[in-house]
Amino acid sequence: MKIEARTKLNDLIKKYPFLLDFLVRLSPKFSKLKNPIMRRTIGKLATLSQVSGLGDMPLEKLLKAIAGEIKRVAHEDVELELGEEREESVIQDKEARLEILKDIIRELHQGGNIEELKKRFASLIEDVNATEITEMEQKLIAEGMPEEEVKRLCDVHVQVFRESLDTRPSFSSIPGHPLHTLQAENRALEEIIGRLEELFQKTSGARMKEAFREVKDRLKLELEELSEVEKHYLKKENQLFPLLEAKGVSGPGKVMWAIHDDIRGHLKDLKKYIEEEHQDKVLSLGKQLVTEMRDMIYKEEKILFPMSAETLDERDWARVKYGEEEIGYAWITPGKEWQPSVRFEKEEFRLPDYTKPVSKLDLETGAMTPEQVNLVLTHLPVDLSFVDENDTVVYYSATRDRIFPRSPAVIGRKVQNCHPPASVHIVNKILDAFKAGEKDVAEFWIQMSGKFIHIRYFAVRDKQGKYRGCLEVSQDVTSIRELKGQKRLLDWD
Repeated sequence: MKIEARTKLNDLIKKYPFLLDFLVRLSPKFSKLKNPIMRRTIGKLATLSQVSGLGDMPLEKLLKAIAGEIKRVAHEDVELELGEEREESVIQDKEARLEILKDIIRELHQGGNIEELKKRFASLIEDVNATEITEMEQKLIAEGMPEEEVKRLCDVHVQVFRESLDTRPSFSSIPGHPLHTLQAENRALEEIIGRLEELFQKTSGARMKEAFREVKDRLKLELEELSEVEKHYLKKENQLFPLLEAKGVSGPGKVMWAIHDDIRGHLKDLKKYIEEEHQDKVLSLGKQLVTEMRDMIYKEEKILFPMSAETLDERDWARVKYGEEEIGYAWITPGKEWQPSVRFEKEEFRLPDYTKPVSKLDLETGAMTPEQVNLVLTHLPVDLSFVDENDTVVYYSATRDRIFPRSPAVIGRKVQNCHPPASVHIVNKILDAFKAGEKDVAEFWIQMSGKFIHIRYFAVRDKQGKYRGCLEVSQDVTSIRELKGQKRLLDWD
C-alpha cells in the first residue's frame, strides 16, 4: 500500500474505516469529517494534501500518522511518498467549496486565528467569487447562525477573502444601467469621504479645539452632503434586495441592511457631536464612520454588484430602472446609454389602463371607478401600506411626497423583509397580536429631519372578525401639532 499527497481520503476510509475515528483523535479539527455533509462533499473529494490543510496539520506528519495507524491496526506496511502535490491542492467542487467556506467562518466566529484561516482558505480553495460568499453567509443564517452575528464579523469575513476578491476583475456596466448608477454614486461618495478625512485630520493636532471651531461649519456641510447616501441605501433595500430575495438570495440583504442602519445611527450621532462640540467623539466616530462606508463600498463592488449581475436578468433590471426614480439619486445624474429591452410597466405592476371603460366598484357606502379609488388614495394626506393576512405587501399609496420611500419591487415581498433585521421582532410581535385578536392598533411617533411623524398600524378584519391584514398609516403631523385656537374663515387672499 502506498499513500501520498494526492491519495483520496475517501479511498483510504473505504479500505480502512477505523481511520475516521483515528483522525478525530489525532486532531479535534478533523471531527468535522464526521459531519455527513462534510463526508459527502469534502471527504469524498479531498486528497490527503487538502485534508492536511483542513486540519492545519503538516502533510508529512499526517501521512506518517496514518501509515502508523494502518500498521498498528491492519498490520500492513505502508509506503510513503512525501512531498506536497500542489497541482491538486485546490478543490473545485461547488458543494465542497461551500462547506469549506462555512467551516472557515464557523471557526472564525468561535475565535479562530485569522491568519491561520487565511492560509487554510488559500490552500484549499485559492479563489472565491461573490456568489460563493453570498451562498455561504445565507446557508449559515439558514442553519441557525444569528444574522447579527454574521453582520458583527462581516468585516472579518472580508479580511479572510480579501486577497482573493482583489484579484478578480473590476465589475463594469453601461451608463444608465442601475449598477452603473450605484457605482457612480460610490465614486461621488468616495470624494465626500476624502474631504471629511482631510477635515478630521485638521482637528487631530495639538490645537484641536481651535482647529475644530475653524472647520466646524465645513464639517456640518459635508455631513449634510454625506446624508444623501440614504438614497443609495434605499435603492439597495427597496430595489435590489427584493428582487434577489425572489431569486432565493436573501443573505446579503439581511446583513447589509443591518450595516446600513449602523451607518445611519453613526451619521446621526456624529452630527449631534459636532453641534455639541465634542471634539474627541467627533474624531473617533468620524474615523469609524469613514471606515464603515469605505468597507461597504468594497462589499458592494466586490460582492453585491457582481453577484446581482449574475443573478438578475434583463426584466429584473428593467424593474429596478422603473422604480429607482421614485427614490432618487445621490449626487449624480444617471447616464442614458443603457435602456431596458423590455417594456412592461402596466403588465408587471398591474397599473390599470384608465382609457378603457370600466365598471364601478360597489363599495359599502357608494360606488367609484378604479381610477377614482386610486386618485382618492393618492390624494389622502397620509401614506398607506397594506399587508395581507399572509404578511405579504400587496399595496402602497403612491403619494407625491411619501414620508418613507417605496418602490414597486416591494409588492409581493414579505413585510418582515421590508424592515431592518434589528426591528423584525417588533413587526412580528404586532402581527402576532393582531392575528390572535389581542390588539387592534399599534402606534409610534418619531422626529425625523425636523418633522414629527405619527405612524399607526391597524388590524383589518372582515365582518366576521377574521383577520385580513394590516394597514400602516404614516402622517407628518408637524403643522397639526402647532395649531392653536380656531380658524373659521378662508384666507386664500
